[in-house]
Amino acid sequence: MEALIPVINKLQDVFNTVGSEAIQLPQIVVIGTQSSGKSSVLESLVGRDFLPRGTGIVTRRPLVLQLVHLEADEKDDAGDRPAAEEEEWGKFLHTKGKIYTDFNEIRDEIARETDRIAGSGKCVSIDPINLKIYSPHVVSLTLVDLPGITKVPVADQPEDIEVQIRALCIEYIKNPNSIILAVTPANTDMATSESLKLAKEVDPQGKRTLAVITKLDLMDAGTDAHDLLLGRVIPVKLGIIGVVNRSQADIKNQKQVKEAVRDESSFLQRRYPSLASRNGTPYLARTLNRLLMHHIRDCLPELKTRVNVMAAQHQALLNSFGEEVADKGHLLLQIITRFASAYCSTIDGVSKNIEIAELCGGARVSYIFHETFYRTLSKIDPMQGLTTLEILTAIRNSTGPRPALFVPEISFELLVKRQIKRLEEPCLRCVELVHEELQRIIQHCSSQQEMLRFPKLYERIMDVVTSLLRTRLGPTNSMVQNLVAVELAYINTRHPDFTEAANLHKSISESLLLDHGPGKDGLVQQQQQQQQQTPVHSVGSSASLAGVANGPGSGAASSDEAPGLNLLGDIPSNLTGAAVRLSPREKRDCNIIERLIKSYFLIVRKNIQDSVPKAIMHFLVNYAKDNLQSELVSKLYKSEQVDSLLQESEHIAQSRQEAADMLAALQRASLIISEIRETQLW
Repeated sequence: MEALIPVINKLQDVFNTVGSEAIQLPQIVVIGTQSSGKSSVLESLVGRDFLPRGTGIVTRRPLVLQLVHLEADEKDDAGDRPAAEEEEWGKFLHTKGKIYTDFNEIRDEIARETDRIAGSGKCVSIDPINLKIYSPHVVSLTLVDLPGITKVPVADQPEDIEVQIRALCIEYIKNPNSIILAVTPANTDMATSESLKLAKEVDPQGKRTLAVITKLDLMDAGTDAHDLLLGRVIPVKLGIIGVVNRSQADIKNQKQVKEAVRDESSFLQRRYPSLASRNGTPYLARTLNRLLMHHIRDCLPELKTRVNVMAAQHQALLNSFGEEVADKGHLLLQIITRFASAYCSTIDGVSKNIEIAELCGGARVSYIFHETFYRTLSKIDPMQGLTTLEILTAIRNSTGPRPALFVPEISFELLVKRQIKRLEEPCLRCVELVHEELQRIIQHCSSQQEMLRFPKLYERIMDVVTSLLRTRLGPTNSMVQNLVAVELAYINTRHPDFTEAANLHKSISESLLLDHGPGKDGLVQQQQQQQQQTPVHSVGSSASLAGVANGPGSGAASSDEAPGLNLLGDIPSNLTGAAVRLSPREKRDCNIIERLIKSYFLIVRKNIQDSVPKAIMHFLVNYAKDNLQSELVSKLYKSEQVDSLLQESEHIAQSRQEAADMLAALQRASLIISEIRETQLW
């Protein structure tokens, strides 16, 4: 299991080069309040002074610290090693392999790099500093030192500095593969520990939280930390370990860390003899090493799966960006051909990418024809907007000054044409719906990856297709209007399906024979009845005069009327329900016209329902299918346009490079993990 931590260090190096945060690696995250002793704990684990010191907030950027145990003659991962007399050295990720043997230079570089990103004031930054220290005196660990939790902003710190630092700490410790090292000074009440409070928020069961009690030597006289170290005050599942840090005076006097560790051991033996073996910096280092190795062992299977899945995802992403274009003319022709083929396939219903969320392409066109258009025409009432009185008015206007013996045919033609004209608007709306669907197919047939890669090309493709459809919209509308105009041009009363006229003629003849019988007596009797029939008309105060002026077979003027009455002033210009009471013959004539209109309208509607979809398919849909590819080639496949059309978008090349780098990192990570033998896990 000793080989597991170096494996994680290698993985961290791999992913640091590409800046990936998608892989959550096992590591120890150190959190605590400002001046709680976090930096002193880290220096004790390393055994050297290497962190910046001072009052107030000093750690202003996360420090990812990798401790690598090397024997005296070993080299680091890059095959580097300083001079023979040097056995401890460090490397920063941002200095590209530069070796630091002077730990004072490491401290200065941390301060410079912090100021470079976070400024020279007191502000903090989320960008980490990566440092790797090689030494034969350390145990292999991966730790992250975070800025200390503070409450009140100082100097140039923003007002929400507490929120910023808290969010930064949460970002690191919410990683389920991390171990939380919660640092709390012994001279404060542990119940008020901010580090333990944060740890409990993300790790409520305490499965990955270890507490460290610092400054045991600074507790008030008469008190000790027995209850704290034994977990009687606040229990911590992974344990509580006490340490003694160097004081500020020791740091100023340049007291060595190794000497401070010896003094710590003496203090623990003197004050806490029964607990000395389970506290102190050496025990903390061994405990952290053991916890981290076991944690890595538990996380490794899931980590391996995650790396393999992400490698497959980035391989697919890299493939989607495509390779760099070599033969642009050939590629342009391929894209045009693929688009035209996909467009026609979508209309024909044989597309490889079948939509399951909604109708599209040919299926939607069929729905427009057989559902939307058919239902709309079927809902049109043949007699809508036409009342009985209007029919009567049309009949009377068609007879002229002479009373008609039979229903005038011209009234039927005028009225039925008026109703047929109403079919034109739904027909044009049907053309519009099909045109909109053919426009919508463009998006369905366009490759999203290629649209992002060659935005100018697909913009031109859309323009060409839109222009082609627009040029066909006018002829299609004209043809549909002509179909309605053809029906209006000639009212074919001899249409094979127009049987209503013959049926009505037959039924009227039979009715007359039954009522009056054949021969001269019948005709005389009919004439007498017509002479006796006097329909009553009521228009204002001159009912009988209105009957003389408008009604057929009206009688003489009433003898009660005063002489000298102005007849022309009382003639009605229109008929209303209150003004007219229909005679039996007028009712019969209106009924005949109504039945004829309904019968002939249904015939025309049936013809329109059949002919309009055929016209749209021929003039619009099929024309677009047959001419799309040739139109695209003629408008786009030009040598002077190839370079501009196939110019990649600005971010595609960068995204391709990032995906390639990430894929290479994941492949290296997979190789590193695969080198671990099963026996090394136990």
